[in-house]
Amino acid sequence: MKQVIQSRRTGKLALKDVPAPKVKSGHLLVQTRASLISAGTERMVVDFAKKSLAAKAQARPDLVKKALEKAKKEGLWNTWKAVMARLDEPLPLGYSAAGQVIAVGAGLEGTYQPGDRVAMAGAGIANHAELNVVPENLVAKIPDGVSDDQACYGTVGAIALHATRNLKVGLGDVVAIIGCGLVGQLAARFLTLAGARVVALDYADDRLALATSLGAELAIKPSDDPGASIRGISGNRGADAVLISAATTSSEPFEVAADIARDRAQIVMVGLTGTTFPYQTFMQKELTLTVSRSYGPGRYDPDFEQRGVKYPEGWVRWTETENLAETLRLMRQGDSGRLDVTAFTTHTFDLDDADQAYALVTAGKERHLGVVLSYTDAAPDETKTRQINSASKHKAGAAVLAMAGAGNFARAVLIPALKSVNGVRLKTLSTQRGANAEHGANSFGFEQATTENQIIWDDPEINAVVIATRHDSHAAMTAAALRAGKSVFVEKPLALDFDQLNDVIDALNENDGFVQVGFNRRFAPQVAELMAHFASATGPRMVTLRVNGGAIDGAHWTQSSDEGGGRILGEMCHFVDLARHLVGASITSVQADAATSENGTGDDVVATLKFADGSLATIIYTGKGDTSLPKERIEVFCGGRAAVLDDFTKLSLSALGSTKTSSASQDKGHKQQITAFIAAVTDGAAPPIEQDQLIETSAATIAVVESLRTGERIKV
Repeated sequence: MKQVIQSRRTGKLALKDVPAPKVKSGHLLVQTRASLISAGTERMVVDFAKKSLAAKAQARPDLVKKALEKAKKEGLWNTWKAVMARLDEPLPLGYSAAGQVIAVGAGLEGTYQPGDRVAMAGAGIANHAELNVVPENLVAKIPDGVSDDQACYGTVGAIALHATRNLKVGLGDVVAIIGCGLVGQLAARFLTLAGARVVALDYADDRLALATSLGAELAIKPSDDPGASIRGISGNRGADAVLISAATTSSEPFEVAADIARDRAQIVMVGLTGTTFPYQTFMQKELTLTVSRSYGPGRYDPDFEQRGVKYPEGWVRWTETENLAETLRLMRQGDSGRLDVTAFTTHTFDLDDADQAYALVTAGKERHLGVVLSYTDAAPDETKTRQINSASKHKAGAAVLAMAGAGNFARAVLIPALKSVNGVRLKTLSTQRGANAEHGANSFGFEQATTENQIIWDDPEINAVVIATRHDSHAAMTAAALRAGKSVFVEKPLALDFDQLNDVIDALNENDGFVQVGFNRRFAPQVAELMAHFASATGPRMVTLRVNGGAIDGAHWTQSSDEGGGRILGEMCHFVDLARHLVGASITSVQADAATSENGTGDDVVATLKFADGSLATIIYTGKGDTSLPKERIEVFCGGRAAVLDDFTKLSLSALGSTKTSSASQDKGHKQQITAFIAAVTDGAAPPIEQDQLIETSAATIAVVESLRTGERIKV
C-alpha cells in the first residue's frame, strides 16, 4: 500500500510503498478514501522534523532533560544510540481521515461491519495511507449524505468543537476568535450554530470574508482597534469569551485577548502561540485561561484510545469519540443549522501527488486552508510482502533469520547485535505498521518487509525468529514459531500467565526448535567473572539484587495488565533469571510483598526465592528512588567468599581477607546472548540457556504476581 512518510532525522518526505497492516482485536481495518492535511498542525510537525539535531534540542528542552537523565543512568553512548534509534523511526503523517471498513477486529463484530463508512482520528493512526488500523474509540460512523471529502474534516472539527465547549458560552454571548485558520473557522461555525455572536479576528482579508459568509457578526483585523468594535456590540462590556486559535511565536494574541475580554471572561487557547501574557490586565479582569485538550476527554489516555475503555456518560458526556460523531452529524445534508465544510477546501490532490500538497502547505507562497488528499477506489493490495534485496548471501549452515517487532530496543540493541554476528542472513522483518517494516528492512538489510507474521511461519528457509513485540504477544508468537519448526529468541517476558506458559511448553514438547528468552544479564562478562570467583565455594548461597528502576507513568503500555503485564512480569523477570543463574539450583518457592502504591502501579516489590539446595535470593525492585543512583546492585555470599557488582561497571571480589575491585564499561551481555543464540542455531548445539531453566524462571516470575495477589508463598 502507499503511505506518506517523513524522516524524523532529516525531514525528507516521501510517498512509499509499504506492507499493508492487519486488523486486530478492538480495531477496524479501513480503506482510506480521503484525508485532510491540517496546514497548521502538520506544518509544525514537518518543520520540526526538518530542524537540525541542535535545533530540535532547542525546540524541545523537555526531551533534552529526559536524555540527560538517561545518560546519567545508562551512559552517554547508550543514550546516544537510543536517541538515534528514535530519530531513525519513520514518521507517519496525517491524523484526520475518512474511509470504508474492510475488516472488523474481534469484539466489534456487532458494532461495525465491512462496508461501513467511518471517520478516523489520531496522529500515527489516521495516516495519509491507503489502509489504516484504527481503535474503536477513534472512529465514528459517517451519516448518509456526508461525502468522504467532507467527513475527513471530522478530527479537526472535533478539536474545534471541544475548544468551543471549553468556552462555556450560550445564546447571545459575544465570542471573539483570534486566528481564522481551519480550526478557527470551524469554531466560528459551531458557535454560530449554538447561537453565539461571533467576532472574527485575523490579518488575512480572505479569511475574514469567509468567516463573515459563514455567520460571523464582525470580522476585524487585530490592528484595527477590535476592542472598540466589540464594546460597541456588547453594551460596552467586551467579549464574554475569547478563543485563541492562531499559530504564531508572538504573544500578540494574549495581548489582544486581554484587551477585548470583559471582566472575568473565559479565554481558551487551542492554537500554539507565544505565551507571555499581560499579567496586570489578566489580574485586574480576573480572566480564566484554559488550554484545550485536542479532541476532548479521552485524548492522551491509552486505556481509552488504544484499549477501548469507556467513560461513564454521567460523568463524561462529550468524549473525543462523541465530539467526532457530533461533528459528522452536523454535516448531514438537509438539516437546518448544517455544518458545511466544503467552503474550507481550497485544494485537492491525489495521494500520488502528496509531495506537491506538502510543498504547498510548507512553502507558504500560495493561499490555502483545507488541503484534501483523495484516494482511488481500487481494492486493497493483497500482497503481504515486498522484496527489498534480491541478492542472496545465504551460506550452508547459516542462520536464516526473521524478526517480529522493531521498536526502539530492537533497533538500538538487538538488530545491531545480530548484524555483528557472522553467518546471519536477515530475511524478513515484520511489524504492525507497514511503514515501519519497510523502513526497518531498508535500514538494516532485511530482504523482505511484511505486516503478516504468517509469512514468517510459512517460510521453510527461515530457521530462526527474533520476537521483539509487546509483551502480550510473546507467548502466542513463540508457540506459533516453534510449531512452524523455528528456533526462537524472544524478548522478556516469555509469558504473562500460566496458560500462556503452558502453551509454550506444549509447543516445545511437540517440536524440534528451542527457545531463548532475552535474559541478557547472565551473559555479561562481569557475571562470568563473578561466577568463576565462586567456582570452588560450596554450600548454599545468599544473593541480594537491588534494582532502582525509576518511575514509569502508570499510563505507559508496559504498566497495563493486558498489554504489558506490569514491571514485575516485564522487568523483574530479568533478576529472577539472574538469581537462578547465580545460585545454580532450582527455585522451589516464592514469597512477595509490595509497598503501598501511590500511583496505581505495582513497582515496589520485595520477593524472596527459595532454592532446592537451601540457597536464598532477595530481589528488591523499586521505582521510588532517584535515578542518579546506579540502577542495579548485586551481592553474592557463599563459602567465605563475597562479591558485589554495581551496575555492570564495577565488580568487587572478596576472599581470604582481601577485596579486589575492577571497573569496565557497562556491558549487560546483549551482544553475547545474541551470539550464543546464533551459534546454537547454526551449529545445532544445546540451547544457551537450558529450557527447563527458562520455564522455571518464567513460572517463578508469574508466581511473584500470584503471591502478591494471595499473600501466600507460592510453590514453583
